[in-house]
Amino acid sequence: MAAVAIVQPRGAVLVGIAAIVPIAVCAGLGAFREDVTAATAALVLVLVVVAAAAAGDRLAGFVAALSCGAWFDFFLTEPYGSFKITDRDDLETAVLLLLVGAAVTEIALWGRRQQARSSRRAGYLDGVFGTADIVAVQQKSPRVLTDHVAHQIVEILAIDACRFEPLGAVDRPSASLEHDGSVLQRGRSVDVDRDGLPTDDRIALEVQRGGVTQGRFLLTSSTRIVRPSLEQRRVVVLLADQVGAALTGVSG
Repeated sequence: MAAVAIVQPRGAVLVGIAAIVPIAVCAGLGAFREDVTAATAALVLVLVVVAAAAAGDRLAGFVAALSCGAWFDFFLTEPYGSFKITDRDDLETAVLLLLVGAAVTEIALWGRRQQARSSRRAGYLDGVFGTADIVAVQQKSPRVLTDHVAHQIVEILAIDACRFEPLGAVDRPSASLEHDGSVLQRGRSVDVDRDGLPTDDRIALEVQRGGVTQGRFLLTSSTRIVRPSLEQRRVVVLLADQVGAALTGVSG
């Protein structure tokens, strides 16, 4: 709830700025409309839309595009001081401004999503490399390794909790995270992208090495629905495989 209280005012502020800034820009351009062509003014306003979209808020980007189109009409097309457009070329410019503004917003948001995805991948790799370092220096302390990986699993999947159980545990969860990244519950495949991870039982992730089970991680996601990507689930499986290799070395 606290997060929502922070995000909503920020979004409202961005939308407000996106609506107001085009007024100031168009008014400024309107003061020099004898020297500024409609095409030049439209390009300047596209920059305003790009700035709004770069904040990562789709609504702000669209509001900026609509505001730019409206105030372009008001300040820079005849009859001035009116939202009426009488010249066909000015009408086409206004419509193109709206379309380009909407397209630029989507492109900017796509770029931010790609950047966020790359950052997440870097974070996953850091977790894998950090675990590899622990495997190298802590093979005589399996608890340190399993606790570290359990923490990484919680972070990567955004679940509630995770703990390691050694071989021989009697608890039998109905759900499992398979080594191809798929999730099964009672023998049926779970559509994680649509339904999220099961919340009504713990999820078992077998820790194996060469087909030999060394134990398992028990994943708990009961307080909220999370939908980790296949890539995230495969990273978690890779971490479990590292644990399997380390425990095999210790038992050997």
